Amino acid sequence: MLRAKLSAVARVMPILGLAVLAGCSSTPDDPTANWSPNRIYSEARDEVSAGSYDKAIPLFERLEGRAAGTPLAQQAQLEKAHAHHKAGEQAQALATLDRFMKLHPASPAIDYALYLKGLVNFNDNLGLFSFISRQDLSERDQKAAKESFEAFKELATRFPDSRYTPDARARMTYIVNSLAQYEVHVARYYYRRGAYVAAINRTQSALAEYQDVPALEEALAILQRSYRALGMTQLAADTRRVLEKTYPGSAYLRGEEVSRAGQGPWWKLW
Repeated sequence: MLRAKLSAVARVMPILGLAVLAGCSSTPDDPTANWSPNRIYSEARDEVSAGSYDKAIPLFERLEGRAAGTPLAQQAQLEKAHAHHKAGEQAQALATLDRFMKLHPASPAIDYALYLKGLVNFNDNLGLFSFISRQDLSERDQKAAKESFEAFKELATRFPDSRYTPDARARMTYIVNSLAQYEVHVARYYYRRGAYVAAINRTQSALAEYQDVPALEEALAILQRSYRALGMTQLAADTRRVLEKTYPGSAYLRGEEVSRAGQGPWWKLW
């Protein structure tokens, strides 16, 4: 009985060996095996220029390992993050940037890493179908916008003379305006559905948290109309006086609705 089992095993072993060899022979060779780090970097950059981010990313990953401990490896990390960003892989881009900043806190490229982190979250707010619905940042979830603001703020605070700081500051201004407009967007939603108390709460939140932003004009108008709809005439009159003093030429004082539908997309600012 034992001899029969051993004989069966002996017959199977050559077959397994052939299978292993076949598997090994089908494993593709690494075409970059004999490439220098500079050639890998050059090829990766060419793929990025061609928009082939799916091909560039693995090349940058190989370069990270091949040039470990050198400035070129750090450059590969940053450019891989940028390639992920351009490919729409925002989570991978952010993970790569966080890893870079953790491993290289003293790198001279930290300012760019912060700037890119801000850009990744900034663009993420737009959403895939915003160009169809004409939504802007103020009409979408604001978590990424706040994270973008924090990255730009850290850049501007730590590196005020960085070449990226002026654009970061401009985007911070846009984000603040967007966050205020988001509050007003929600208040408008409540007002149009007759949820006047909720509209009041939202506009008061915007007025308390933000200053000198365009959205506050509409916030005051919604607040006044909500008070009036609830029969709170004194508060409505007080709010109107504030609106008259702050925005004397406001179309809301004439009872007009200011449509935002004709405004162009925010990104034309850049």
